[in-house]
Amino acid sequence: MSRETRHESPARAMSAAVAAARKAGAILREQARAGFGIDRKTSIVNLVTDADRAAEQAIVDHLLASFPTDGVLAEERGQDGRRESGCRWIIDPLDGTTNFAHGFPFYSISIALEREGVCTLGVVLDPIREELFTAEEGQGAWLNGRAIRVSSINTLDDALLTTGFAYDIRETADNNLDHFSRFALRAQGIRRTGSAALDLCYVAAGRLDGYWEVKLSPWDSAAGSVVLKEAGGRITHFNGSPYSIYGKDLVASNGPLHPAMLQVLAERP
Repeated sequence: MSRETRHESPARAMSAAVAAARKAGAILREQARAGFGIDRKTSIVNLVTDADRAAEQAIVDHLLASFPTDGVLAEERGQDGRRESGCRWIIDPLDGTTNFAHGFPFYSISIALEREGVCTLGVVLDPIREELFTAEEGQGAWLNGRAIRVSSINTLDDALLTTGFAYDIRETADNNLDHFSRFALRAQGIRRTGSAALDLCYVAAGRLDGYWEVKLSPWDSAAGSVVLKEAGGRITHFNGSPYSIYGKDLVASNGPLHPAMLQVLAERP
């Protein structure tokens, strides 16, 4: 099949991504019930489980069976696939591994489709709550088939924010604690969930009003960024420049809060 007709049906790509996410979700639920092995990657706080690997394999197998000339960028295996089509699937099979390993029921599967360097489709599945967030470029954002929209909160005093911390928090001063302390004194509240994909989707759905984080990887934000933008949100880097999933920092908001969040992030101790 030629490059021009490879993804001629966006509905086909969405259907494949949703089916792959649901397969992975079933694996995560089963392994959470039956038990799993845990290894450490680069540090004592950077975990990988048997469930990460099994879910990722199921996603990749399903997507490449449907689109064999596509590429893959996944958290555990890195780059894979042929990428002859100009399309690449960006996959986090278990966003929230530490939560999963501790039996804390807040984690997700994240799948995005990148076409010629732009993420145009996003699927994020919370397998515990059975909440499926989906979005396609120009088609809006959806939660279990219902349209979602960002909040209208316009001051930090009224805002509920979320953030996260990098795995090297113990080894570097660039660990987000300074930003956290400043936002804690400005916002109505701050949450730390442990799943960047769900953080972005919760801002998209109006459950949260803003989110910032440092030292992210492409698979952390690829799908959620599509959902957020299609729900009317705004996402940039800390300096206000257009967001790229290959950058290392992120600030996302409902839009009205964005200038105030950028201002806080620009402050120096």
